[in-house]
Amino acid sequence: MNKKTSLLLGLHCHQPVDNFSEVVDDAIEKSYRAFFQVASLYPEFKFSLHYSGWLLEYIKKNDKETFALMQKLAKNGSIEFFSGGYYEPILASIPSKDRIEQIKMLNSFIKKNFNQKPKGLWLTERVWDSTIIKDLAKCDIEYVLVDDYHFLSAGFKRDSLNGYYITEDDGVAIKIFPINQNLRYILPFKAVDDVTEYLANLKTSRGGAGIVFDDGEKFGIWPKTYEWVYEKKWLNSFIEKTLEHDEIEPKLYSEYIKEQKPLGIAYLPTTSYYEMGEWSLRADDALCMEKMKKDLKTFANEDINRFVKGSIWKNFFVKYPESNHIHKRVLELSKNQLKSKSYKTSLFKAQTNDTLWHGVFGGLYLPNLRDNAYKFIIECENERYKKDKLYLEIEDNNFDGYEEVKAVNKNFIALFDSKTAGQLVELDLRDKKFNFLNTLSRYKEAYHDKIVNPPIKQKSDIDSDEIDTIHSLNIENLDKYREMLKFDWYRKSSFIDHITDFSVNIDNFDNNTFREYSDFANQPFKIEDFSNNSVTFKREGGIYTDRKIETSLTKSYTFDENSIVFDIDLEVATQVDFNYLMEMNLHFANLKDVKLNSKFIENKSIITDKKISITDSYTQKEIVFKLEKEIEVFVTRLDTLSQSEKGFDSTNQGITLAFKTPFDTKLNFKGKVSIVDIEL
Repeated sequence: MNKKTSLLLGLHCHQPVDNFSEVVDDAIEKSYRAFFQVASLYPEFKFSLHYSGWLLEYIKKNDKETFALMQKLAKNGSIEFFSGGYYEPILASIPSKDRIEQIKMLNSFIKKNFNQKPKGLWLTERVWDSTIIKDLAKCDIEYVLVDDYHFLSAGFKRDSLNGYYITEDDGVAIKIFPINQNLRYILPFKAVDDVTEYLANLKTSRGGAGIVFDDGEKFGIWPKTYEWVYEKKWLNSFIEKTLEHDEIEPKLYSEYIKEQKPLGIAYLPTTSYYEMGEWSLRADDALCMEKMKKDLKTFANEDINRFVKGSIWKNFFVKYPESNHIHKRVLELSKNQLKSKSYKTSLFKAQTNDTLWHGVFGGLYLPNLRDNAYKFIIECENERYKKDKLYLEIEDNNFDGYEEVKAVNKNFIALFDSKTAGQLVELDLRDKKFNFLNTLSRYKEAYHDKIVNPPIKQKSDIDSDEIDTIHSLNIENLDKYREMLKFDWYRKSSFIDHITDFSVNIDNFDNNTFREYSDFANQPFKIEDFSNNSVTFKREGGIYTDRKIETSLTKSYTFDENSIVFDIDLEVATQVDFNYLMEMNLHFANLKDVKLNSKFIENKSIITDKKISITDSYTQKEIVFKLEKEIEVFVTRLDTLSQSEKGFDSTNQGITLAFKTPFDTKLNFKGKVSIVDIEL
């Protein structure tokens, strides 16, 4: 029996690469520096720490006081630094050679600045995949952190998880610590006495350790935590009581390993923490899973989460095509990696995890984070391609079995996807490092159910000596969000082809409730022709009324220095009376900087013209549509509704233009999209 509980407290801190400086500075002031200021008062208090490499760089450059406090605590032996991917990638999602180099980069930074050689590693978002073990060993990593849920999924009992285990892959071994979910949820939200009582009771369990390694941002920038942790001195009280407690001893992970033998051997499934499994499901499946859990709990007293599980982290690539597109673009860049230091830095920055998934809030839904990812992608592409010639390439880089066409010239990079109806899915400005097609479709999310079916308000059972976690915050005034619930059944790219009737109007188009009669908006096209400066896509499809009407659609794109000339031919076997809509979606960094035909963008508008001009002061570019004839155009905002730590956020992703023209048996729709510089 252990005489004391070993408190293995670890803090993980990360900010998205090139996040807004005011956001990072606020986190430093209210969380990072504030924690170290308190911890420095108690040099005998030991804890472990993981900071992503980019965040360490930022603090070293911009907040010397905080960095000096970290160095002082490390020198005193109060801190054990953990390694990880330098720019916080999901290690299992990047190539082996890149993950090894990113880990070694952070190892080197920690050694140089804190005189420690890390033996422990923080797994980004606790995404475990046994295939990374050999690469960790090559970086001299001996132990990692996962959730207790990983072990529960493999059949372990919760009361056997207060120590570490050994696992192996192909004969290469590594130690794994299961993070205690209860500690994750009560630190720092519960009263200190409740936390210390829970910790003291762990001393009799196998291993006798209170294992917790969680977001450092909980200590200061999560809602209400700054006042609770620092102004009301929760942290001071917690440290003092753990140091004085007869049955608790704060320790470093490295110390614990030297003193304690492993609890046994373990083999874990590919998984992350439980909530991540829920988030990676599509909305209807996540809601079904939640209902299933409630139903099962009425029949069983078991820990249902061991048996009812969500998906894996990589399913975000299936759930969100926009996430998959970024990820596969980065894999392409890694495969074609140049030896220059600047290329490698941009590549590694593009591998950061934040833009690739979405949970309670943020992530993929934040356009500025995706803008940063594309900035790094374009930096790599600018080194790959010279600016004095046109490149036209055809390859299946996103592993979907269909080829993509990439056109690269002096000014832009255009990427077309044959599986996604021969549509334009990326349009990069090489000089501004900005993607005008960085749009996000309007997806149904499980948390939208709170708006449709508001939960019954219950009296809070939170005591005065504790605070809510993010997961238990009440969201008020849900009714106002109902009209924002608009969902797309196709990807919001450009050159989308719709066949609809004459009931279409700007409202049902914006709400995506208009009638679609054809199979051209989201079905594959064949690449018919591929030459030096043009590509042609074709689909033999149909218009569907009470029967299928054979219909052929051919779309050709020709490229010059600053333009894409498009030529769309539609042929129908029988005379019909329909409207053709060509939909274009465009992303801008700030819609307030954008004008349409010299007027600021409205929520909805209809214009009739054969020339459409969009000026963007952020990129100092003008996008010009020139058509052969005057045409009616619907213009709407492209907004997504996501959950945030304070409720719900409506985030603008860009604008949508729908060019409408009637047809009977044939339609030839020609035009040019040009991108030109403007002076402001």
